[in-house]
Amino acid sequence: MKRILCYGDSNTWGYDPVTQDRFDDKTRWTRILSKTLGDNYEIIEEGLNGRTTVWDDPIEGYKNGHDYLIPCLESHRPLDLIIIMLGTNDLKKRFSLSAADIAQGAGVLVRAAQGSLAGRQEESPPVLLLAPPPTAPLTDFAEMFEGADEKSQKFSARYKLIAKELGCAFMDTASVIVSSPLDGIHFEASEHKKLGKALAKKVRELIG
Repeated sequence: MKRILCYGDSNTWGYDPVTQDRFDDKTRWTRILSKTLGDNYEIIEEGLNGRTTVWDDPIEGYKNGHDYLIPCLESHRPLDLIIIMLGTNDLKKRFSLSAADIAQGAGVLVRAAQGSLAGRQEESPPVLLLAPPPTAPLTDFAEMFEGADEKSQKFSARYKLIAKELGCAFMDTASVIVSSPLDGIHFEASEHKKLGKALAKKVRELIG
């Protein structure tokens, strides 16, 4: 059985912009991915609401994605693939980051995974870096994410450059899904389905 770790934020956890609760096991993209790939794959969900790439959140706390990544890899190894989708929360105004800085933060996570021994036979596992889609017009999160729209439009190009530099696989999720107009940040059920199926195809290309 091939083991895949999905490391991300609320959009990996499965935040529903309609109910503001968690999508069920039939709706989250991670579960769609699992169902589409079949019984020969084990999908490990590691989503945390508010998780950043490498930044300490002075208000919410314990959200630094780099701090938890290595212990996470150690606890779940051996892994055949690590899927990383982070960066949306880095758009919060409190961090004052550019799209380039956010992509570099994602690159730090890729390097950490590549430098780990969490793969088979204590080798480093392959990494698939996902560029989050741009934000939609913001509603309740407008003040918190002020300026996010312009920055997030650059995610695709910036993340692609990082993936090329580090030699990892890449996918631009904006080619498949859009953020919900309900809050501008999260994915609706229809987008979870699209993303799960698109990733299943990508995973098969990468690891069979």
